[in-house]
Amino acid sequence: MCGIVGYIGKNQTSPILMDGLARLSYRGYDSAGVAIIDDKGKINVRKAKGRLENLEALLSEQPLYGHIGIGHTRWATHGEPSDLNAHPHTDVKGGIAVVHNGIIENHESLRRHLISTGAIFVSQTDTEVIAHLLNHLYDGDMKRALIRAMGMIEGSYALGIVCDQEPDVLYCARHDSPLVIGSKNGEGFIASDIPALLSHTRDVIFLQDKEIGVLDQHGISIFDAYGKSKEHAIFHVDWDLSSAEKGGYAHYMLKEIHEQPVALQRTFTPRFLENPHDYHWLPLTHDEIKGLRKISIVACGTAYHAGMIGKYAIERIARIPVEADIASEYRYRAPIIGEDELFIAVSQSGETADTLAALREAKRRGARVIALCNVVGSTITREVGDENTLYTYAGPEIAVASTKAYTTQAEMMLMLAIAFAEIRGELPKEKTTALIEELSQLPKKAEIALRSESKLQKFANTAAQKKHVFFIGRGLDYALSMEAALKLKEVSYIFSEAYAAGELKHGPIALLQEGRLVVATLTQPELVDKMLSNLREVSARGARILVVCSESLVRKVQDQVDEVIIIPDTHPLFAPLLAVIPLQLFAYCMAVERGCDVDKPRNLAKSVTVE
Repeated sequence: MCGIVGYIGKNQTSPILMDGLARLSYRGYDSAGVAIIDDKGKINVRKAKGRLENLEALLSEQPLYGHIGIGHTRWATHGEPSDLNAHPHTDVKGGIAVVHNGIIENHESLRRHLISTGAIFVSQTDTEVIAHLLNHLYDGDMKRALIRAMGMIEGSYALGIVCDQEPDVLYCARHDSPLVIGSKNGEGFIASDIPALLSHTRDVIFLQDKEIGVLDQHGISIFDAYGKSKEHAIFHVDWDLSSAEKGGYAHYMLKEIHEQPVALQRTFTPRFLENPHDYHWLPLTHDEIKGLRKISIVACGTAYHAGMIGKYAIERIARIPVEADIASEYRYRAPIIGEDELFIAVSQSGETADTLAALREAKRRGARVIALCNVVGSTITREVGDENTLYTYAGPEIAVASTKAYTTQAEMMLMLAIAFAEIRGELPKEKTTALIEELSQLPKKAEIALRSESKLQKFANTAAQKKHVFFIGRGLDYALSMEAALKLKEVSYIFSEAYAAGELKHGPIALLQEGRLVVATLTQPELVDKMLSNLREVSARGARILVVCSESLVRKVQDQVDEVIIIPDTHPLFAPLLAVIPLQLFAYCMAVERGCDVDKPRNLAKSVTVE
C-alpha cells in the first residue's frame, strides 16, 4: 500500500529517497515525506500533502543534506491526508523518526499510556505512537528498544527508523507488511517493494516476520524478535528496471494491456513445453487431486474475479465442487474446510492482507493450501513455500488497475481445470490434448484482440460522460462482466455494475432508461439465445448497447446492438481471456477521455497490505 525507502551510504540521501519514492508511487499515496540526519547529527524532516511534486518543490526551497535517511508515501488510514499526518513521524524531541506501513491495532491504548508519561501527539496517525514508544523505551540501544516495542505492538507493520543518538545506523523491522533490504559497494537500502532498489542493486534480502534489520558501515545484520543474529538468503532479481517503465506508451496501464500476449505465453510455456500430460508443475500429487472433495478459491478484487473463472471452469470439466470467496469475508463466516479440501489463495502482489489472513485460517483448519501469485519472495509465497506456489510470470505490474495479472491468473485457473479433469478421468487424453493446443494459441489471438483499441477510442469519445454503465453476461461471461465493471469504475470513476443477464428482470431492469449504456459480453454459444433475449429487453428500454462478441456469433447479434467488438473464436472456456482485452481497453479509453489519472486512481493502492 504505502511506500517506504531508506538509505545509508556515502552519497547524498535526498535524491536517492526521492527516486525510490517515485518508483513506488504506483502503489497509491496521498502525501509524502523524508527524514534525513545531517552531518551534525540532527534529524530534519520535510513533508507535504499531495503528489511527490509538492515534496520536491519543498525540498528545492528547503534542501536537506546527509548520508542517511528514510522516506515514505502515505495512503491515509488513520487521519485525513495532510502535512501533519504525513510520514515520517518523530518523538517530542525530534530525535527518533519513523516511517510505517500497516496498522497498529492497539494504538489507542498505547497512545493513552504514552500521554500519561508526557508524550505530546501532533497527528491523528497510529504511526506516531511508534516514535513516542521507541523514545520511551530507548536506553542508548535502538535495537533493544525496538525489540521491546515489537513485543508491545499489535497489528501489522513495516518500519524504517533513524535515531540522532545513532546517526550512522539505519533500522528496519516488519510483521505482516513487506520489506526488502539491499546493499552494494558499502551502501545500504530498504524499501517496501523491489522497484525502489533496482537502480542500485538486484540482490535483496526479504525480511521475515518479527525480524529486525540493522544497516551500518559494517553491512547488514538481521536479528529475530529476541535479538538473536540470523543468516539470510540473498534473492537475485532477474527482471530489470526497464521492465517496469513505460516503453513509449502513454500510461503503464496501456503498456501492460499490450503485454498480455507475452504474459500469457510465459505462463503457459514452462508447464506444457515437453510432455503436456505429466503435469510436473502441479503442487499436488495425483492421489491428492483424485481425493479432493472441494476447492475454495479465495482472493480480493480482480484476483477474486479470476477465481470466479476458475470456479466455472473447474466445476465444468473437472467436476469438483468449487467455492469462490472474497478474502475479507472468509474468516468471518466460520468457513467449513478441512482435510481432502484444497484452498487456493490468489494474489497478484502476494502481500494482500485479507488473503494472507484467510490462508492462515485455512491452514489452521487443516486444508491443503497452495498459492497463485505473480511476485517471487512475497509473503504469501513464503507462507506456503515455492513448492506450493503457482507463479504467473506476468512481469512487474505498475498500474494500480490490474490487467495482465488478471489474464495470467485466469489462464492458470484454466490450466488447473484441464490438469484436474484429466487426472481425475473426467477428460479423455485426446480432448485434453485439443484443449491444451487451443490454449497455446491464445497469445496469438490476444494480439488480434488488441486491434480493437482504435474502435474503442472512437466509442469512448461519444460515451465518456455517461454516469452509469451496466455490464451483463451469462456463465463465464458474467464472471468476466464483474471484472470489466470493476476496471471501469477503478480508472474512470463511472458508477458501473455487473449483473447476470438473467437477473435483469428481477430488479435491475428498473434502472434502464433512454440512453443508458449497457456493455454485454457474448462468447458462450450455448447461452446465445438466452442472451439475445436479454439484449432485446435492454434495447426495448432505449439503452445503448456495446457488445464484445466471438467472431462466429457476430451475425446473430450485430443488428440488435449499437456497436460490436469482435474477438477471435476459441474454446468457450478460454473466451474470457480474449474478451477481457477490449473490456480493459474500453475502461482505459473512457478514463483517458475523462481526463483521469489512469495509472494512479484516486483512493486506490496497488498492494493492499492492511485489512
